Amino acid sequence: MSPKKVPAPVAKRLALYHRCVNTLLNLGKDTTSSKELGERLSLKASQIRKDLSYFGDFGKRGTGYNLKYLRESLEHILGINKPWNIGIVGAGNIGMALSNYQGLIRDGYKVVALFDRNPAKVGSFVGTQKIPIYSLDEMCKKIKELSIEIGVIAVPAEHAQAVADKLVECGIKGIVNFAPVKLYLKGATLEDVDISTSFKALTFKIWGGIPDKSATSASTTKSVNARDSFGKT
Repeated sequence: MSPKKVPAPVAKRLALYHRCVNTLLNLGKDTTSSKELGERLSLKASQIRKDLSYFGDFGKRGTGYNLKYLRESLEHILGINKPWNIGIVGAGNIGMALSNYQGLIRDGYKVVALFDRNPAKVGSFVGTQKIPIYSLDEMCKKIKELSIEIGVIAVPAEHAQAVADKLVECGIKGIVNFAPVKLYLKGATLEDVDISTSFKALTFKIWGGIPDKSATSASTTKSVNARDSFGKT
């Protein structure tokens, strides 16, 4: 099935299934079931079966899923049965952290270049992999030379759209955006990673999402008093 016909949330769950399958294999297991996967991931077994059914039949009733076969199938579906070269735009804190993240390498994603506009950073190397930092002027050239297929945006929000447009112009087909801004693209697939939004969603769940009526009331009173004072001469 074409990825475009698969609901977007399914793709994220497939990545979770792959991680869970790896965990079970590392524990020495050979088979699993949708029930076990569901319990480990806090998902319904029926949801897991439905997600996997978009791509074929991976298990047998009564015996479950062969873990090695399921992992191979998921890696093929997710496209991580081949290496992917990544270029990161922005050699700041996020860009540096991503370039040193070993989890990307384990899943077949290799950061081969960073790009930055700061002359003091251009020409230096990052991390144990000695990843070079190039100037933005060299981006299109290096994307072609290094066979970069995925671009990562790790720049301030006000520069993100221009960077995205340049990446597409340079031939990039997939972009992961860490800038806290909505991007508009043609000719490339976009994934947004907004860290601050995740924190806000978490604090909403912790706090309970109930407005503080006393604070609202006090704010309203202040507004009324301020309006009255401006009305007096």
